[in-house]
Amino acid sequence: MDTTVLGFLASLMNIIFLDLILAGDNAIVIGLAARNLQPATQKKAIIYGTAGAVVLRIFATIVVLWLLNIPWLLLIGGILLVWIAYKLMTDDDDHTDVKASQSLWAAVRTIIIADAAMGIDNVIAVAGAANHNLILVIIGLLISVPIVVWGSTLFIKLISRFPWIIYVGSIVLGYTASNMMTEEKKLQPFFEQYPVLRIVFIIIVTAGILTAGFIKIRSNKRNKMTASNV
Repeated sequence: MDTTVLGFLASLMNIIFLDLILAGDNAIVIGLAARNLQPATQKKAIIYGTAGAVVLRIFATIVVLWLLNIPWLLLIGGILLVWIAYKLMTDDDDHTDVKASQSLWAAVRTIIIADAAMGIDNVIAVAGAANHNLILVIIGLLISVPIVVWGSTLFIKLISRFPWIIYVGSIVLGYTASNMMTEEKKLQPFFEQYPVLRIVFIIIVTAGILTAGFIKIRSNKRNKMTASNV
């Protein structure tokens, strides 16, 4: 198989994986927003809300892909992605503050607004992994979003049963973030001249994310144990 095709497929699988990992919270929001509707109306709310969210996310990713061509924004995007990778490991927000809607269009509006507010991490991650290829972004979203919507319960259970999936997601995000930073036009000549330093930099960033995440997770567990003993 042509190496270009293999590279395209590898990037596509990377984007789909990131979409699925980062869309867990969005699946919860969809369920919470539509939980008070009748079953038939609930399905419509999920379909319409998700369709609106996908269109909005594609538009947002186009904007981000364009912005990443501006000097230093690849570096800034990479730094933001480092924070997102760390947050993925340590965030335990259950989003119980999302209000259930009583009508179809109110639920659709809630789903789209919530997805837009929560989807910035997904947009930055996908834009970084896409290597400025909009076709990859669109195909990845069209494949992964329906999986999240209709298989959200299964996917959330899968993550709960195999928490290492989250860690793999953080590693992929760490690699994507550090790779973005090395491809910054102002820094790229340096890393091309010293490819070993590029590899070392990627390893340090990814390892740093995992280390900081594990420290935070342990701290959270100790705080919860202390609070339960009081």
